[in-house]
Amino acid sequence: MTIEPFRLEIPEADLTDLWARLDLVRWPDELPGVGWAYGVSLAYLQELVHYWRTEYDWRKAEARLNEWPQHTTTIDGAGVHFAHLRSPEPEAMPLILTHGWPGSIVEFTDVAGPLTDPRAYGGDPADAFHLVLPSIPGFPLSGPTREPGWEFMRTARAWGVLMERLGYDRYGVQGGDWGAAISRELGRIQPERVIGVHLNLIPGAGATSEPTPEELEPLTPAERERTWASWRRQQGWLKEKQGYADLQSTKPQTLAYALTDSPVGQLAWIAEKFHDWSDPSSDLDRDHLLTNVMLYWFTRTAGSAGRIYYERAHAPYWGQPPEPSTTPTALLDLAHDNFIPLRHRVAHTDNIVRWTSHPNGGHFAALEQPEVLVTDVREFFRGLQ
Repeated sequence: MTIEPFRLEIPEADLTDLWARLDLVRWPDELPGVGWAYGVSLAYLQELVHYWRTEYDWRKAEARLNEWPQHTTTIDGAGVHFAHLRSPEPEAMPLILTHGWPGSIVEFTDVAGPLTDPRAYGGDPADAFHLVLPSIPGFPLSGPTREPGWEFMRTARAWGVLMERLGYDRYGVQGGDWGAAISRELGRIQPERVIGVHLNLIPGAGATSEPTPEELEPLTPAERERTWASWRRQQGWLKEKQGYADLQSTKPQTLAYALTDSPVGQLAWIAEKFHDWSDPSSDLDRDHLLTNVMLYWFTRTAGSAGRIYYERAHAPYWGQPPEPSTTPTALLDLAHDNFIPLRHRVAHTDNIVRWTSHPNGGHFAALEQPEVLVTDVREFFRGLQ
């Protein structure tokens, strides 16, 4: 299959249509004093939409994305978009980074430079990587998909084909959110090719069931407290934050009509997650947020991106424990992520060789803690050279 060059060029008419829709937005009411308890704060979203309409510069964001060499190819019937950033260091290690939902390759804006060219950022050139940044099928720039079945296992197989097509026989993988599920699976199915798996989330690593006396007995007091904390956070998630996943796992098409027709609806759906899933002390760049939302809007992929939840929930493996992976695996454990991972549970399914806990950061590691992520990736793969 051929690999074609790609350049992001949104027609001016699409921008004009977007601005007109923002000018005509109809705002809902809001109960006084509730803040974010019922969803996105009205005052927050009104201010963000005003900034979007009057100050945000799409063409500047578009030009910045186009600084990355980008391509498209067809794998297993799906169009796959990816950025391919070759390091100036000829001996650099190939590394494929995968985003999650509701993200895109925009997540890697602040880590791409230090990873590909550490010399330019005061680092050791021996830590350089050739980066491949693919867009998950169904997500912005790789969507919408045209057939069912694109869940994370199929995507992992597609990434194996992509790296082979690019001429990489041995490489590392990194990811968070859906990118973590995809990256872990790629390491599991291709241990002879994948040097190591670096994750900032391990699917199913939290306390998904209430701790039992048998589980707690061999643990230290600190491990027992962490296990109970993980269970409490899991219960809070199920009570207050699980709704989006239930909807996208059951009726993503119904949701797609609203998000594809209303840019403010699309913004609210994504902005809520960036707010709720981030470390409260994180100062996320709202231009990154808006650029990410713009990609979903222009590509009309709210529905097809959400379908990854449906495909997983209706796959034969749903509800089963993950198949064990033997590939060396590292976890960057950021304290404010949605779930508290438990090493004694992960040890049953993953070959953990590095575990780094950090007191700051949440779900979006590359956006919230880019320097921490870059350092951890470098140190992990340095030990696997």
